Amino acid sequence: MTQGKGFGGFGLGKMKELADAFKKAQQVQEDAKKLQEELEIMEIEGQAGDVVVILSGNQEPRKISIGADAASKNPEELSELVLAAMMDAYEKSTATMRERMELLTSGLNIPGL
Repeated sequence: MTQGKGFGGFGLGKMKELADAFKKAQQVQEDAKKLQEELEIMEIEGQAGDVVVILSGNQEPRKISIGADAASKNPEELSELVLAAMMDAYEKSTATMRERMELLTSGLNIPGL
């Protein structure tokens, strides 16, 4: 009979690494929940001309404001302004989410992130 090395060669050092990884993962999970709550109440503004679109940090539409100048435009021009303001808010929101997720996962070696 050969001398066993524990669980498939897992020594105490490996077990400690595994335990530390689980602790980090648990902290990331808790931080992700907090981040989700922050994003929910966050307001991100996009603008084109005097059209303003507000999204939550989770990209949920919250408000559209159309100024007098935009309101006087023909429907096609107004539609283009609204779309441009939405895209501006979306891009800012996406960048914010990406930055927050990078901060959240810094220190973890997770493939693909």
